[in-house]
Amino acid sequence: MSIFSTRPDPEPRGPGQESAWEYPRPPALEPTSRRLRVVFDGAVIAETGRGLRTLETSHPPTYYFPLHDIEPGVLQRNDRTTFCEFKGRAFYCAVRHGNRYEPEGAWGYDRVAPAFEAMADHVGFYAGRMDACYVDDELVVAQPGDFYGGWITKDVVGPFKGGPGTRGW
Repeated sequence: MSIFSTRPDPEPRGPGQESAWEYPRPPALEPTSRRLRVVFDGAVIAETGRGLRTLETSHPPTYYFPLHDIEPGVLQRNDRTTFCEFKGRAFYCAVRHGNRYEPEGAWGYDRVAPAFEAMADHVGFYAGRMDACYVDDELVVAQPGDFYGGWITKDVVGPFKGGPGTRGW
């Protein structure tokens, strides 16, 4: 870490890797054709090859699924909302399947900022609250902390915002 900043030094990139520190702020939104899957209560509850990902400085990519690629009935919207200065108003959903229930396992945006209109009718899942999440066939690691929903794969290096001591990044 530099003595002039609270921001850490980026980890070196290897071949084919992206650095979260080269992602833009405000964030970028882009389509991805990579196969995304979410497993919850032992079942695949969401799977798509038509997802979206947001890329933001110091964060691993956050993936969003079209609602029609999520098993019907597993999402139950709750009353919680938050506001992102870039994306708009977020809503939160419980995830329920079989005997398993996660009160805030997913989120989306119902009042989407113009630059992120493609995110309407898409939902992201917190990897650490599911049984497993995959990008292609790689098991992802959840972004540190309990607020952000990024998915860490071997394709991206950090360090990543979200854990203790990273609030000022």
